[in-house]
Amino acid sequence: MFVLNTISFVKLVVFILLKSKNIVFTDTIYILIIRIMSLPKPRNIKIERYVGGLSKLKKVSSPFKLSANESALGASPKVIKILEKEKNKIFKYPDSDSYELKKILSGNFKINPDRIICGSGSDQIFDLTCQLFLKPGDEVIATEYGFIMHRIYASLYGAKVLFAKEKNFKASIKEIIKKVSNKTKMVFIANPNNPTGTYLAKNEMLQLRKKLRKDILLVVDDAYFEFLSKQKNFVSGLELFKNSKNVLVTRTFSKVYGLAGLRLGWGYSSKEIIKLMNKIKPPFNVNKLALSAGVEAAKDKTWINKAIKYNSIWSKKIFSVLQNYKIRCNAPSANFFLMNFDHTKLNSDQVFRKLADKRIILRKMTQYKIPNSLRLTIGSKKANEHLIRSIGEIFK
Repeated sequence: MFVLNTISFVKLVVFILLKSKNIVFTDTIYILIIRIMSLPKPRNIKIERYVGGLSKLKKVSSPFKLSANESALGASPKVIKILEKEKNKIFKYPDSDSYELKKILSGNFKINPDRIICGSGSDQIFDLTCQLFLKPGDEVIATEYGFIMHRIYASLYGAKVLFAKEKNFKASIKEIIKKVSNKTKMVFIANPNNPTGTYLAKNEMLQLRKKLRKDILLVVDDAYFEFLSKQKNFVSGLELFKNSKNVLVTRTFSKVYGLAGLRLGWGYSSKEIIKLMNKIKPPFNVNKLALSAGVEAAKDKTWINKAIKYNSIWSKKIFSVLQNYKIRCNAPSANFFLMNFDHTKLNSDQVFRKLADKRIILRKMTQYKIPNSLRLTIGSKKANEHLIRSIGEIFK
């Protein structure tokens, strides 16, 4: 006969009570249950979970997903062709050093391949950077509405994240410098920034690096730089800091290249930093298909230029429509708009629901704590035309 001792009985009762009351099982409750049940004890990591753009909504069939800043045109046909060719080789391990991809990137951007590290999305580069440089008690500065993954990875390694206020949703060098202390190890900045769509000009970026102490690592997220390549006062982080030893620049294949589903990114910094990052990166961290696709995508400059031109045409059209309906947003700078509804008859929740009824999914700004706003990705021709019609019907 099975007999419960007192401790086991208490554990069982607590567990049943939690279940019976339909209590939401938060991370803290899970950890408490694990401790009560004498299982291995995990760290209580206090970080927020990244919430991506919605892909579907209940009762909405065949939606237009304009919530994740994905490529409107998708991947190059040459990429699709190489994936078809390589599919039967996936039983083999990939090249752990990403040699061919580094070679094509070094040629495209006139940079040293020994100073490149490739990762599973630029996210992994952020992770490796924070793992290498941060310890509990260190401080990291991020901008008020900067990309959330920057702060998540910094927090994961015990650093305190300080937020520099923005002015009109644009990063402020003055506010960043005000946050610097003797504990500051790193500053994150995305340029242009997601989700605000604002950017710092060439002289502002140079000024920022000059005003920071030399022993503070500046991490520049170049994810959307291609969309601003023809803006006269803008220069990418890589171009500005390719000769710097205290800057790390990250780039991604998820946006203009259309490879978000393959998770491919890379970073560029000094030989010393990259050598140390290679020591801690997992072996085979970039999968075989992603490497092959990345090489073909980087070669196909015609497709990249087509994607940039397409985005330029549609961003101007959509920007004009939003202005006509007094929807405030950033000037065209990337493949998305941050829309504010303070001067319209409908608030952001109402707009979200009405557009969802028309099969359009946008990104809520709740996690970024940007009030009365939504983020809109520039989509396919069909999606954009449907969006423009829908906005006209909602605000007529």
